[in-house]
Amino acid sequence: MLSEKNQQEKTKLHPRNVNRERYDLNALTTAIPELKKHVLLNKFGIESVDFSNPLAVRLLNKALLNHYYGIKYWEFPAENLCPPIPGRADYIHHIADLLAENNLNKIPTGDKITCLDVGVGASCIYPIIGVTEYGWNFIGSDVDQKSIASAQKIVNSNASLEGKIECKLQKNVKNIFKNILTVEDKIDLTLCNPPFHASVEDAQKGTQRKIKNLTGKNTKTPVLNFAGISHELIVEGGEYQFIQNMIRESKMFSKNCYWFTTLVSKQANLKGVLIALDKIEARQIKTIALGTSNKSSRIVAWTFLSREEQRAWRETRWNTPD
Repeated sequence: MLSEKNQQEKTKLHPRNVNRERYDLNALTTAIPELKKHVLLNKFGIESVDFSNPLAVRLLNKALLNHYYGIKYWEFPAENLCPPIPGRADYIHHIADLLAENNLNKIPTGDKITCLDVGVGASCIYPIIGVTEYGWNFIGSDVDQKSIASAQKIVNSNASLEGKIECKLQKNVKNIFKNILTVEDKIDLTLCNPPFHASVEDAQKGTQRKIKNLTGKNTKTPVLNFAGISHELIVEGGEYQFIQNMIRESKMFSKNCYWFTTLVSKQANLKGVLIALDKIEARQIKTIALGTSNKSSRIVAWTFLSREEQRAWRETRWNTPD
């Protein structure tokens, strides 16, 4: 029998996150029977998944999507990043709260909301959660044609996603919003999980640290347990430079979007991000803390809309009276 401590919720996760409770391995292995092969006893004598095994991690997240979100098809190439569902869901719930703050404390749902996911990836994970939880519409952009094709196949293979997600190829790797948005487009939210590392060497060191934390072993040639190909993990200048580029380009679309948002995974990058937003004269800037069981991160959100423009946006798009 599990102790009271082991039955506790993951209290750092958002209150609406269905992944707060400890994993129901009976339900998850029923959803994806192959997961049973990767359930073992941890050092406390409790059944758990082997988080150091990339296949086990993928099957666990596939089972979570099947059991909690009704996603029956979620297949993508093994070399692509496998996103941890609880953390991705937290981002969606927190930006839903951000919208509610501007909507009489009520989350706007359904076709009223259109989001742009910068770097949708082969797994299409943020749009999946945004559609199934809130009924929002999504544009998912990516610089990799294979990732776009994979994401589109996932959309086409799940009836709940069809007609809700449009996948677009970003043909210029230096652009973020340009070539994806037009001057007529209106986007209520953008979101992004930027590439984290500045080089292959940096990525390898990060993987070695993660594997050692999970297994207690030093590995010279580790396999990242959440996988990921180069453009998903590595960008020139790392996370910091990517976000700086995003901030500069967001100014060009200042009247096309209500809230721009991005994850800032490294605490050391936050100060420079906030300085850049101040210099570019964002009207409002918010920092939203995120937390999972083993790491902390944050969302930074900004808007260029004045109070009057925000009111007009809510009235015309969300049918919210002032």
